[in-house]
Amino acid sequence: MQTDVDVLIIGGGLSGLAAAFGLARQRTAVEVLEAAARAGGVIGTVHRDGALYETGPNSVLDATPLINELLDALGIRNERVEASTVAATRYIVRGGALVPLPTSPGALLTSPAFSLGAKFRVWREPFVAPAPADADESVATFFRRRLGQEILDFAVDPFVAGVYAGDPDRLSLPAAFPRLHALEQKHGSLIKGQFESARERRQNAAGARQSGGSFSFRAGMQTLTDALARAVGRVTTNVRVQRIERGTDDAWTVTGTREGEPVVRRAKAVILAVPAYEAATLLRESAPAAADALADIDYAAIASIATLYRRGDVAHSLAGFGFLVPKKEQRRILGALFSSSMFLGRASEDRALITSFVGGKRNPDIYAKSDAEIAEFVHAEHAALIGVRNSPQWRGITRWPHAIPQYNVGHRERLRAIEDAARALPGLFVCANFRGGVSVGDCITSAHAASDLIARYLLGKPSA
Repeated sequence: MQTDVDVLIIGGGLSGLAAAFGLARQRTAVEVLEAAARAGGVIGTVHRDGALYETGPNSVLDATPLINELLDALGIRNERVEASTVAATRYIVRGGALVPLPTSPGALLTSPAFSLGAKFRVWREPFVAPAPADADESVATFFRRRLGQEILDFAVDPFVAGVYAGDPDRLSLPAAFPRLHALEQKHGSLIKGQFESARERRQNAAGARQSGGSFSFRAGMQTLTDALARAVGRVTTNVRVQRIERGTDDAWTVTGTREGEPVVRRAKAVILAVPAYEAATLLRESAPAAADALADIDYAAIASIATLYRRGDVAHSLAGFGFLVPKKEQRRILGALFSSSMFLGRASEDRALITSFVGGKRNPDIYAKSDAEIAEFVHAEHAALIGVRNSPQWRGITRWPHAIPQYNVGHRERLRAIEDAARALPGLFVCANFRGGVSVGDCITSAHAASDLIARYLLGKPSA
């Protein structure tokens, strides 16, 4: 077959760029087609008046060796900056006040974050029977069963809001938090599983450091995606892909437009690294069942608000990572990051940079509100929760209408339909954050696996 490249990647966000880089390192001819004017997807960094804020993810959890391997290969590991020591403290809102979350079983006993009854339920957890292995429980059902309503309301619910901006009554536990599902199935208990996992890591030196802390980059998170785009080289922006088709010669033809001009590419394989609803449109003709499954994947809309205050105008110490807000508190924000405390240099010492998040499945009407309305109620929440006394020097509002895919109950069945389509259409691959996890580390891990799988396909080798 005659092709322009070996692999075409549709979508130039983190997943698509990382997969492209992995293939390029294996000497595979690859091109990325991106609809926006800049590659990088939701990752973006803004420099304003001596401050730095993120429009998307604010940090990376160092949870896999693949992350540093990628940074070394890109030559940007020396740009990495660790979260400050104070960022180890994380708060929830309870009773209208910020309360530190306990970080150990001992701290749980004395923590004011939870009642004595809730603490008793935690220590009863090892005696709760596990669910059937094939049960697709919601996150809420799982934690209500194992740890009780109060832990669900004041620990799990805000955590879910922070990760997925989702509804724990709708999110699937095995799809959204597979490690927790695996702990219960293997050990019969989350607490037993944590102790056993810690013991196994101590015995296995290679696994002793399973998870590190959070980090970013001196010039912000965009350092990562910019470096990937440079390394890949062949990244074509402003391309609206309209159709993909597998020909009788087994080659894939991708058609679209760029600034009013037609774009046509042929490749041996195609990776869909776009949101589920866009992938559904592209697969409607060739894989209607997969398109239906993709169209069923819901997304949460979020607005991110970066606000710069004079440090003296904020009463709270801001000694921490930030805070999350339980739904029970009935406030209008999901939470906030103390950005200038998390990473040194995000703002001058006499300024405080706060990044707040609103919307999600808890407040889906956020897009009906104007920037002025959002700014007003976010400032009111800052005044109530961290003691802000005066108006900010400035704020930057970023809206994401489809920010985070929701791994709702039934998600694993939706993914099976997508995987069936990929098997029926050789050369078609999917690498996006609606499967494999939504974090930066998850996307890097998924892209690494995808690039290896595609390289084997091009060599005619069976999947590992």
